[in-house]
Amino acid sequence: MFDLIIRRARLTDERVVDIALHDGKIAAIGELQDKAKQERDLAGRYYLSAGWIDSHVHCYPKSPIYHDEADAIGVTTGVTTVVDAGSTGADDIDDFYQLTRSAKTQVYALLNIARTGIVTQNELADMTQIDKVGVRDAVQRLPHFIVGIKARISSSVVGQNGIKPLQRAKEIQQENDNLPLMVHIGNNPPNLDEIADLLTSGDIITHCYNGKPNRILTPAGELRASIHQALKRGVRLDVGHGSASFSFEVARVAIAQGILPDTISSDIYCRNRLHGPVHNLAHVMSKFFSVGMTLPQVIDCVTHKAAEGLRLKSKGRIEPGFDADLTIFTIKEETRPFVDSEGATLQGEKHLVPVASVVAGQWVVTDEGKANHVFNL
Repeated sequence: MFDLIIRRARLTDERVVDIALHDGKIAAIGELQDKAKQERDLAGRYYLSAGWIDSHVHCYPKSPIYHDEADAIGVTTGVTTVVDAGSTGADDIDDFYQLTRSAKTQVYALLNIARTGIVTQNELADMTQIDKVGVRDAVQRLPHFIVGIKARISSSVVGQNGIKPLQRAKEIQQENDNLPLMVHIGNNPPNLDEIADLLTSGDIITHCYNGKPNRILTPAGELRASIHQALKRGVRLDVGHGSASFSFEVARVAIAQGILPDTISSDIYCRNRLHGPVHNLAHVMSKFFSVGMTLPQVIDCVTHKAAEGLRLKSKGRIEPGFDADLTIFTIKEETRPFVDSEGATLQGEKHLVPVASVVAGQWVVTDEGKANHVFNL
């Protein structure tokens, strides 16, 4: 007997199926005659996808700058897995790991190459902060928690060091089983071309649609040659919306040219969650309907593409044997304003509304689900 069967779930390709869960895994999919200890019937009215993965968040509660609680940005908003993007370095990663064990949301970390993580805005202005041995030891202690490394390579972070911290990050990556490397881009120096030229297959450029002068598009609106070559090498694009790193215009122009993100992430922390422009991952995802993406494309960016980019091998797909992490949602069609990080506004017509999360087979009603009295079982 299965633990839970979710009946008549609508997938993003519009198929309606039953999904059986057992021992924290997806056990069967189809038109199921089996019995289960629990059943939920979506009656074909609610969409179901693999659990949403937010691959760029900040949720180390003790961080003095960018902090939040994992469940406030996770299961209560339809996100089953979050990946903290460099809030902590080798000094605090063990404390962060212990704090996350009580969360319902599954939490992973990209380890900041600076020992201190982000306790100031310029953690890479002092090259002595980058301790290769400290990184190696942390990765060896927490191999199932640390899924990659993070380097913030913009002028306010690196100070006078230019491209040197990224060169060191690439050395660290090669010394640690070629872990995924996420690189934050922003104001220059260093110039984005210098950054792109160092990146190799599987590396992730976050803040890919920022509106700053050092962005992926030329002044004429064409993709920079260095980024074009990087994408050909297998470099990945991550949204990382955040408070200052997403432009509707850059996203619209890029997507119209076929330059789609590999992953849609929020770069969320308490302030941009409460006061915008981020609010939650569903809100960020909804903005992409207005700049040229379809529902299946958007969902792919927070499920299997996010899992593949960070090597979360048992997540991101609705297939037997994969983790029983699921997001149940609906789409509300009404006109509401969206705001980007530049302060630009556009009228959004479609909004994703997550109503329940399933994490390792455990059902959690989201804040939206509670507010709308959905699934009060």
